[in-house]
Amino acid sequence: MPIVWKYFALGFSALLPLINPLGSALIFLGLVGAAPIDIYRGLARRVAINTIIFLAVIELIGSYLLGFFGISLPIVQVSGGIVIAMIAWDLLNQKDSSAPNPEKTQAALPAVTSEEIYSLRQKAFYPFTFPITAGPGCIVVMLTLSVHNQQTSIEDKVLAHVGLFIAAVFLAGLIYFCYAYAPRIARTISPSTAHGILRVVAFILLSIGVQIAWNGLSSLIETLLHKS
Repeated sequence: MPIVWKYFALGFSALLPLINPLGSALIFLGLVGAAPIDIYRGLARRVAINTIIFLAVIELIGSYLLGFFGISLPIVQVSGGIVIAMIAWDLLNQKDSSAPNPEKTQAALPAVTSEEIYSLRQKAFYPFTFPITAGPGCIVVMLTLSVHNQQTSIEDKVLAHVGLFIAAVFLAGLIYFCYAYAPRIARTISPSTAHGILRVVAFILLSIGVQIAWNGLSSLIETLLHKS
């Protein structure tokens, strides 16, 4: 079971700043508009379920897809770790002034007609799930963490995938809560508070990216030394 919680912690901490449920909820709020609360909850439920399926598919077929293209694990670790670290670095240096103002966002919401409500429901996957909620960065993270699974036994590999899947489910729960109650959250949370939390998680993500890249680089250096 420690393997499950290890990969849960890796997946959750790496995906949280990328999905950023609070920040994405403000974007979601601006796109949905002044819709009834049941519309928000219905859309939030669909987006949460879509996110679980989306991340699970990438997690399960990611390593096979890389094998099909002949990409080795150390190369993926180095490139994926660098990308994750770059994303985290951008988040760490993100200006507070770029955060959406909840009061202005709420005040600018247009009224939503029945036709627009139907249109919103058709957008549950694109663009609400991808790329607004789970974008390209999440794909890179899931691919990297999937191939980072170096467990030897089949049981340990399964437990590692279970840990990543639990992380996706837990994040989907946060997505549902933030999206379903986006109007209320926009009136109560301070943008500076959201940015403070994001800074801490972004630093953890930076450390994870550097560690993954170092693991891959160490394997490549060891291979070169053996050949020489």
